[in-house]
Amino acid sequence: MILALTGASGIRYGTRLLEVLSEFRDVEIHLVVSDAGRKLIEIESGYSFESVVDMADFSYGSGEMEAPIASGSFRTDGMCVVPSSTKTLSSIACGVTDNLVTRAADVCLKEGRELVLVTRETPLNLIHLENMVKVSKAGATVLPASPGFYSNPETVDDMVDFVVGRTLDQLDVEHNLYRRWRG
Repeated sequence: MILALTGASGIRYGTRLLEVLSEFRDVEIHLVVSDAGRKLIEIESGYSFESVVDMADFSYGSGEMEAPIASGSFRTDGMCVVPSSTKTLSSIACGVTDNLVTRAADVCLKEGRELVLVTRETPLNLIHLENMVKVSKAGATVLPASPGFYSNPETVDDMVDFVVGRTLDQLDVEHNLYRRWRG
C-alpha cells in the first residue's frame, strides 16, 4: 500500500491511517511525504517526522523518482493521499508527474489500481470541483475529510477515526474505527 502525506492541513488523518495500517502484519507500507507534508507532521500531529517514517516499511521523499512505486511494474494494492492538497489534486487531474506523489498516483490510475484522495480544503472553488470530477472519471475516489456525526463522536480523535475508517472502507480493509450506520 502506498500512503502519501501532502501539505494540506489535516495531517492527523494521514498519520492515523499510517498507525492503523502498520498494525496489519500483511500490509507493506510505502510512505511518501511531500516537503509541505513533512512540515505539517511536526506542526499538527504531535509526531516527529522520524517516528512517522518508522511506522512505514519503506519511505521516500517526494523527489525520489527512482523509487519502485514510480513504476507500474511494481505491484501494489493501491494508494491513498491523506491529506491531499488541492495542488496535488490538480497535478494528478492534469497528469503532471513531477514528483513521486503524483507519479505514483498516475501509475495507480494507469494500472487500474485503487487511488483514494482525502481532500481537506474548504471552501471549494470551481477549479477544485472540476479537478475532483477529472480524477473521479479517471478512476480515483475523492473522499473529502468530512466526519459523520451519526456515530456520536465525543473527541477529535473519534472524528479522525471516522474519516480514516471511511478511507479503509474504500480499500476494502476491515476495521472497527467507527460505529456503522444502522438506521
